[in-house]
Amino acid sequence: MTEVLFIASARPPLGVLADSVAKLAAHGAHSRLAGTFHLEPVAEELSRTGLSDVHQLPRSLAHRSQALRRKAGSSPAGMRVWMQSRRDAWLSRRARRADVLVALDPGAVYTVWRLAQYNPAAKALFGLAPALKAVEGLKAQGGSVVREVSLRSTLSTLNRDVRRTVDQLPAQVMRTATARPVMRSGIGAWLWRTAVTVPGVPTRIRAATSRSVAEGMQWAGRTSGAAMALAAAAAKVQDLKLRAQLYDESAMKEITKGINPRQLGKVVTAQLDYADAAFAGGDHATAAGPLDRALFLHFHRVLHIDQLSSPLAKGAGDFVRPLYDTQVMKELAKPQGRSTPPAPVPADRPLRLLVMTSANDNFLHHILDHFGDGHPGVELRYLDLAAQKSLKRISWAGRRMLEDRLSGGTSTYQEEVERLMRPYLDWADTVFLDWAAGPAAMLTTIDPGSTRIVVRLHSYEAFTRWPHMTDFSRIDDLVYVAPHVRDLATSLVPQLRGGHAPRTHLIDNAMDLSGFARPKSADARFNLGLIGVSQVAKDPMWALDVLELLRAEDERYRLLMVGGDMNPKTSRAVLEYRKKLERRLAPLVESGAVLRLGATDDVPSALTDIGVILSSSVREGCHVGVMEGAASAAVPVVRDWPFYAGKANSARTLYPQGWVHGSPDEAAARIREVTGSAQAWREAGRSASAHALGEWDWTVVRERFEELFLTSPAPRAAQAGEDAYVGTVRDAVRLTVEGWKA
Repeated sequence: MTEVLFIASARPPLGVLADSVAKLAAHGAHSRLAGTFHLEPVAEELSRTGLSDVHQLPRSLAHRSQALRRKAGSSPAGMRVWMQSRRDAWLSRRARRADVLVALDPGAVYTVWRLAQYNPAAKALFGLAPALKAVEGLKAQGGSVVREVSLRSTLSTLNRDVRRTVDQLPAQVMRTATARPVMRSGIGAWLWRTAVTVPGVPTRIRAATSRSVAEGMQWAGRTSGAAMALAAAAAKVQDLKLRAQLYDESAMKEITKGINPRQLGKVVTAQLDYADAAFAGGDHATAAGPLDRALFLHFHRVLHIDQLSSPLAKGAGDFVRPLYDTQVMKELAKPQGRSTPPAPVPADRPLRLLVMTSANDNFLHHILDHFGDGHPGVELRYLDLAAQKSLKRISWAGRRMLEDRLSGGTSTYQEEVERLMRPYLDWADTVFLDWAAGPAAMLTTIDPGSTRIVVRLHSYEAFTRWPHMTDFSRIDDLVYVAPHVRDLATSLVPQLRGGHAPRTHLIDNAMDLSGFARPKSADARFNLGLIGVSQVAKDPMWALDVLELLRAEDERYRLLMVGGDMNPKTSRAVLEYRKKLERRLAPLVESGAVLRLGATDDVPSALTDIGVILSSSVREGCHVGVMEGAASAAVPVVRDWPFYAGKANSARTLYPQGWVHGSPDEAAARIREVTGSAQAWREAGRSASAHALGEWDWTVVRERFEELFLTSPAPRAAQAGEDAYVGTVRDAVRLTVEGWKA
């Protein structure tokens, strides 16, 4: 059977297409169509053409990188079609199997030509008449092309030419030698990696060849081989800009597949070398680009957030040290300070408190309610930066922030921040900004004047680039939600360790836990619960390990999963974890051992059926689900979060003795112990509830916020580096940080 694949960038004449498909079918051909035009409006008509399959190719580059969109904007129409289509898995699969590749319009010609490079045995044609003629010829030969590519002869040619200048290789050799069968061969892949490092090759040719080789390797399923080819070429390039670009492309080949880049150190160093050179030449705008890229790659979510571990766990100080050895980062880390200390809390009027965030107000509701209308000592205003386009734009403009800092504060960005934010700062006595992310870096671009700046860092931010772009000398108070988060952040950011560091506070998230204390259902004793499973860091498969150990002895145990699922579109790493999780869950759900309850706005009601609350996470700030579960009198069983395990502060120091366990076996043993009798289970639950309500309920935590906002702070020099309410001394912080660095 002959396989014909049509490519179209515009709607073809469907009547003519239907006649041609019928003629092709008469000669024993299956015809398929892939198009970048909108297929849905003509779906019914297409269904009557006789095509075996139709496929919608991406219609735009809306979800691709800004750099690629810019490149597409200046490219011919035919090349744009290829840029949109090249990563489509359906197209890749069908093109490799096709006997005839057909462009139905001029816009599809370039795409067909590129596809033919990965399937050199296929006939690549333009138009319906040539397609029909080709199928007739194939029928006479037996129906399909001879698919065998002579790997031995191709490698022989490549080996003979590998020591020549690469641009002397004939075009046919390039097309054949980078085809999928060659790249799937270890010998072929090795020879091409050798070819891109041949001495004496012009830089432009070396770069172009390495990109072609990488593309061929990726089509052959050799993602890391593609990355290695680009990195090998980059190492031979002297031009700093091109070297940084090739290393960047190398890293992204692996990152887009959910793989930690093997050459991350060299990738980041190349960007920083380029940035340092531009900075030394006084070109601050150029320097900001590679610096922004270096920080983006060094703190990419695939490395730190979407997997079960992070390079930061092995040694946070060692991980960031190469950054701060460069001139651009030293410039970025210079404290600008403030022109005047913050004014004391006014005695003759209410404190003007401005609460700020950008879209995420999950942990602000009780604060806003308490300090809002009716509080005698506070006049409150609330600002969501994401709600105004102009404020949202400046809040996340990373590259512009860096350019401003490198230029010494002379950029138009600072002028824009000054114009938009100064009215808010002039009104407020105190600003409380939730999340130490982009808006914190933006706000510290300008001198706050006499306004006191308080920022809260949860946990997520420590794994991003934003703290490294924030001038903490312009932040008066930094609130952490847990000691281990403070330790990590302090070990990562030099400004948090020096004399310009803000005062630090440990204050739990604002949660009303009193409503969680409700009677448990009759079945709750043997029901384990997970609250929140939408992130890889929650590692629900650890909870499944515990469940399986329990059910091996007593099938009354079940697991209730509350919350939305992981979004596989977040990254390839998330997708891969989700696939593994779904495979493990399928038989457990079918047997009734696991109940997936999905997202809910009524967590207290869901907890009435849960008798044991689990924390299976690899890392947390303060695990809200555990706090809520404990308040409901579910018995807490917490994993010793691997990211922090063994550190001076960890899950073991955050929770009472007996809550935290080092392995699924320990956790299962604890659950059997506390659920062995109804009395033991209820007593353990009451004890957990008493602790939760006495430590974390809003009635307790609000007093700490009252003190934070309504007490005039001591001079920064008197408390820098110390905890403001538990009295942690500077030496303890220093020793903890040294432990993280090690």
